[in-house]
Amino acid sequence: MEGLIPLVNRLQDAFAALGQSCLLDLNSVAALPGSSIHQVSIFFNVSRDFLPRGSGIVTRRPLVLQLITAKTEYAEFLHCKGKKFTDFDEVRQEIEVETDRVTGMNKGISSVPINLRIYSPHVLSLTLIDLPGITKVPVGDQPPDIEQQIRDMIMQFISRENCLILAVTPANTDLANSDALKLAKEVDPQGLRTIGVITKLDLMDEGTDAREVLENKLLPLRRGYIGVVNRSQKDIDGKKDIKAALLAERKFFLSHPSYRHMADRMGTPYLQKVLNQQLTNHIRDTLPAFRSKLQSQLLSIEHEVEVYKNFRPEDPTRKTKALLQMVQQFSVDFEKRIEGSGDQVDTLELSGGAKINRIFHERFPFELVKMEFNEKELRREISYAIKNIHGIRQVLPCLFTPDMAFEAIVKKQIVKLKGPCLKSVDLVMQELINTVKKCTKKLATYPRLCEETERIVAGYIREREEKTKDQMLLLIDIQVSYINTNHEDFIGFANAQQRSSQVNKSAVGNQVIRKGWLTINNIGIMKGGSKEYWFVLTAESLSWYKDDEEKEKKYMLPLDNLKVRDVEKSFMSSKHIFALFNTEQR
Repeated sequence: MEGLIPLVNRLQDAFAALGQSCLLDLNSVAALPGSSIHQVSIFFNVSRDFLPRGSGIVTRRPLVLQLITAKTEYAEFLHCKGKKFTDFDEVRQEIEVETDRVTGMNKGISSVPINLRIYSPHVLSLTLIDLPGITKVPVGDQPPDIEQQIRDMIMQFISRENCLILAVTPANTDLANSDALKLAKEVDPQGLRTIGVITKLDLMDEGTDAREVLENKLLPLRRGYIGVVNRSQKDIDGKKDIKAALLAERKFFLSHPSYRHMADRMGTPYLQKVLNQQLTNHIRDTLPAFRSKLQSQLLSIEHEVEVYKNFRPEDPTRKTKALLQMVQQFSVDFEKRIEGSGDQVDTLELSGGAKINRIFHERFPFELVKMEFNEKELRREISYAIKNIHGIRQVLPCLFTPDMAFEAIVKKQIVKLKGPCLKSVDLVMQELINTVKKCTKKLATYPRLCEETERIVAGYIREREEKTKDQMLLLIDIQVSYINTNHEDFIGFANAQQRSSQVNKSAVGNQVIRKGWLTINNIGIMKGGSKEYWFVLTAESLSWYKDDEEKEKKYMLPLDNLKVRDVEKSFMSSKHIFALFNTEQR
């Protein structure tokens, strides 16, 4: 099992060299600091100090640190492959230069990691990821949402199930308010992957200690807590040797009355040993699932390789065949999205043929209903149309609108259909363009082919759009050019009346159309002379009464097969004389 950590290190280097993330979720240990200062320095006892230190945010890019046991001591960067750094001051400078190269010179941040490998006889094999601490207030070129950006970066690493979390918290702060523990609890609520590290035990107020925390009683973690004592900034400025710092740390735990009983389970050397052991065990526990996933991806890649095994890029026939296959696949995908038999069904929104269907059956009728209709304005237009048709002649009372006035009003209403019709064409065209863009995503490997396919197909659709609009306008113009009043849809003719009485009788009922005084002259129901009666014209009959109280009905004629014929018009009189005929019996 000793070779597990180096194996994972090589896999991490391979992914990093390819510019890929750890697609296989490689095992690692991520350090969550409680502030913005490098905390990874507490995890090893390299005889050289090489990590940047200072105030404010120091860790501005994740640092993937691979510690490897070796006879000699040197460092290597993945971005400087082949170059060995024996001067650790140069290592610090390279970290700062590489950080500034990506993030800028004014405290910017980036999620692109720096890969550093340390070979030393003073370390145990271990892989650590040092993450930035939470910054509350932006400085320099940092964006206003710097806290959220750092939080998202941290979550990107610690949310992986194969990542052990090292929650670093200073002892002189309230453990319940620890940012590191809070973030760890969000992704590891049971504390199965979290190891607590308590620092700055030597800086606690006199009379206080962290005994309950280190004994795992206050906020229990499955893997417990380990206490360490760091070098202070004064020790670093004074070039205090790391070996001397480790001896001072050991002396502190042995001499402190609250920690001496657990001194063997405290300190940096013990922390290294625990991390090495737990990371190895973690790799061993997750190895079966890791191996299964690796084999699955290997089979998938081998299948892709087999497809291109005999592929010769210089063969023009292969290129032509591949091009035709991709174009044909685009055509099939487009047809499936319109017909509704696609391989992948969108469950989030309507698209393709379903959306076009909705435009035809829901949006277009809605646009028709939404057309402005002012009944008062329409009546005024009808009145003006009738008067304008008569010219200087006096407008006589009539039961029906004159044909010319009727056509003028109807044509104006028909023309209003152009707006909703053209809008529906625009909506359908836009959905077709969106469908084309979705189908060309499979061609993304060939940007130029993707762009040209989209341009050509979209151009063709726009050409069809113009012809569709022209044809639609032509159809409307045809309807406007001739109003067929003999069509059965017009109420007043035999077929229409029969259908109306059968289908819409319950809806129309005996609706009153007009009332007024009517003079009846010398017809069969009278014995000569003339007399005025009060008439009521409904959708079904013409009735007249003795007076306008409508209590005594004199006669009623059903409108079925009833015809009206003008008999006499007088220029000097406002009276209009007409005869009523029944086509079946006079």
